[in-house]
Amino acid sequence: MKTLLTSLATIMTTVLLAAPAELKLLDDWAVQVSYDGKTGVVEIAPPEVHVVSNERHTALQDYNPKAGGWCRGTKLDGIVAMECTTRFGYCPGTLKVKSSDGADAVIYEDGKDYQLTEDWGTVGRLPEGRIGANQAVFFDYAHTLLRIDSIVQDKAGQFAVRQGREDSATPPLPALQEGDTRLANIWVKAGLKKLTDGELLPILETSFPEELRPAPGIAEALLPKTYVKLQKGEAVRILAWGDSVTVGTFLKTYPEGRWQERFVAWLRTQFPKADIQLETVAWGGRTTTSFLNEPTGSEYNYQEQVLAKKPDLIISEFVNDAGFSRDFTLERYGKLQKDFQANGMEWIILTPHYVRPDWMGLTDEKEIDQDPRAYVQALREFSVGNQVALADASLRWGRFWRQGIPYSSLMMNCINHPNEEGMALFVEALKDLFR
Repeated sequence: MKTLLTSLATIMTTVLLAAPAELKLLDDWAVQVSYDGKTGVVEIAPPEVHVVSNERHTALQDYNPKAGGWCRGTKLDGIVAMECTTRFGYCPGTLKVKSSDGADAVIYEDGKDYQLTEDWGTVGRLPEGRIGANQAVFFDYAHTLLRIDSIVQDKAGQFAVRQGREDSATPPLPALQEGDTRLANIWVKAGLKKLTDGELLPILETSFPEELRPAPGIAEALLPKTYVKLQKGEAVRILAWGDSVTVGTFLKTYPEGRWQERFVAWLRTQFPKADIQLETVAWGGRTTTSFLNEPTGSEYNYQEQVLAKKPDLIISEFVNDAGFSRDFTLERYGKLQKDFQANGMEWIILTPHYVRPDWMGLTDEKEIDQDPRAYVQALREFSVGNQVALADASLRWGRFWRQGIPYSSLMMNCINHPNEEGMALFVEALKDLFR
């Protein structure tokens, strides 16, 4: 059985990649491109600076030094993302907070009347300052946004740049012109002063390689009761248990865009005679510990809301557990396995997505195939040692840079809430178990 669950990292060397374009920085924004025997130079445009004048806010939030930077005060409208702001989008030194939009406006002082959180572009009122609790204020400032550009070889064989559309969180890839071949993408981050190698993302593969997918038979071997019920066309109850990524209310296509909805929809196409029922129990911003600590009667009590439901299959997703140590993870997930087995429940562990790079100790979004978090490594170890099905979505997130796409461009809040494309990576990892 361990052969079936062999770490996917051990078969990476068998994957052959097509010869990609070679990129070399010549100066701050010039990139030399070598591909298919040809060499040329393209120029990448720096982030566009947007100047905002007289942005009105009916009141200024009080400064909260204990909150995350993205919610310590009022957000600058120009860089608002889902729940948060574009980090480093605010251009330092450009903010002016005024009492009105007139020439005689009072100009307030940072550190006396308000407190600016520069990297997140939030402005909080200081109670001892001159700004009233319910007083309107006006902002002047400058900002940049996020963008992905593509280097292409056009139908004439020349190298060119297709500039992408700006966005506060999830910039799309630019559209190609007829005859274009996309060779690389350039991650033009907010506030970027010059390109580095970390922003140059040559396309090494166009999709997650088939060779890296788990061998067929995992569901049959590790989820035998569920699999037999599916094959026989019987009723199958699935419980999706997790945190905000499982809640998914931030999605534009909620609820159908959530990973669990999409996976179950696919399962129904594979087993059309089965009566597959889905229930979700999820709690944003929380860990498995949070559920275990909730008292009787709580809507998130572990015994009542998870174990007592006794689904055929439970799928757990907890990116918020990613701070757990190896030893604690093995202990915690060992307890969960015993509980699930005692209640006749089969289990799939869904490894988490990559989150804000600095939270993971990453300096850029290249060469990051191996998830550095002890939690993820422990889940892989646990799944092999305990014969638990593992849908290794983390592996897909870690290889996404090879498709020329920075994974953080899938975060709707610039931190840890994936968009529909990001949710698809979870779905594919789950589908692999049933292929």
